[in-house]
This record gives sequence, structure tokens and C-alpha cells, in this order.
Amino acid sequence: MLIDRKLSRLLVVDLQERLMPAIHDGEKLLQNCRWITQVASTLDVPILVSEQYPKGLGPTVEPIRSLLRDDAFMEKTYFSCLSDDGCRTTLLDKHYPQVVIIGTEAHVCVMQTALEMKEAGIHVFVVEDCIGSRDPHNKQLAVERMRQAGITLVAREMVAFEWLRRANTHVFRYVNRTFIA
Repeated sequence: MLIDRKLSRLLVVDLQERLMPAIHDGEKLLQNCRWITQVASTLDVPILVSEQYPKGLGPTVEPIRSLLRDDAFMEKTYFSCLSDDGCRTTLLDKHYPQVVIIGTEAHVCVMQTALEMKEAGIHVFVVEDCIGSRDPHNKQLAVERMRQAGITLVAREMVAFEWLRRANTHVFRYVNRTFIA
């Protein structure tokens, strides 16, 4: 199954100020997450952002926050976005049967959200180069577990090209020139 930009949303999970400095290779992760968030915005793919207990972990990091509208943010205390009533209603919108997930931590909030969304009948695509954990071994285990559960693991460029679908358009030329070339 290909990712369809009209049927999917980007879910940014917990890229928060007090957590990001502890994430393994966090700067590279943040660059990749910013890249895919900019591509989604350019292509009018809806973007939602979860924040795990922002009073403790702080808000979403500024390089991502500055790209988004205020109504994109959802506060939660459960690790899985789908377990939190405030996020659940928004995420189970039948107009979007696909979700592309990026964020932290891969083995906690990302994985639990992905597993519960799959159980709810949503087609889940986790962007492997846009997820991270404090310990890279935990990320590796999360990737293996999600793959075994039938969740599709993808790369950020795979997502961009599937959202674009064709090359001979103005939007393709813009995205290619701005983000890929």
C-alpha cells in the first residue's frame, strides 16, 4: 500500500525541549523530522503533534513548533496517543485512514501509539529515520517489534515521493529543488 497524501496525516510524537538533548543522535533526528514536517506542510498534509506532559518535558522544540499552527498540538499523559481521550478522538477521524508517525521515544510513545493505531484499523507508517530513543538499542528493538506486528517502516524520502506520486508537476519540481536535490 502506498501512502496517499489525501488520506494520511503526519503525527509528530513528543519532540520536546527537555527530552531532545537526551536522545541519541538528536540533532540529526531533529533535522530529519523538520525536513519531513516541511514537506508535509508544503503538500498540505495535515500535521498533528503530541506533547507528553509538557509541564515536565517542556513544549515541542522550536525548530518544529515554528512550522505548525497552534491547533496542531495535543497534550497527553498516556504514553500512547490513542490511550489519551483528548488525542484519541482527533486521531480516529475516518477521513484519514493512514498515519505517518515520527518522534520520540521509539520504544515508548512512538511504538505504543503505532501498535494501538494499527489495532484500531489505521494503516500505520513509521518513519525509521525520524524516530529516536535515548539508547539506540531500544530504538532497534522497537523497530523490530513494530515490524513483527505488521507496521510498515519507511524512510522520509519514501514518504515524500509517495505523497508526491508523480514527477511532472510544479509541486514536484518545488519539493525536489527545495528538499531533495
